[in-house]
Amino acid sequence: MQTQIRLNDLDGAKEFVKAASKCDFDIDVYFNKIALDAKSILGMMSLDPRNTITVDFEGENANFSNVLAKYAVQ
Repeated sequence: MQTQIRLNDLDGAKEFVKAASKCDFDIDVYFNKIALDAKSILGMMSLDPRNTITVDFEGENANFSNVLAKYAVQ
């Protein structure tokens, strides 16, 4: 599945990584031509949180879904 999110600030990035880290499936994020592991706090903090990023994942986790919904781009 893919969705687009905007984290808005570093606290959003931390919340996103924390939720992603609790998932037992791979989660990748893409911005322009950059691909990162969503579970890497250093990788996520290297992105400008105001930009829209694409999240690619194959799995289900209620908490992670809630965080995605919170930061979803309409």
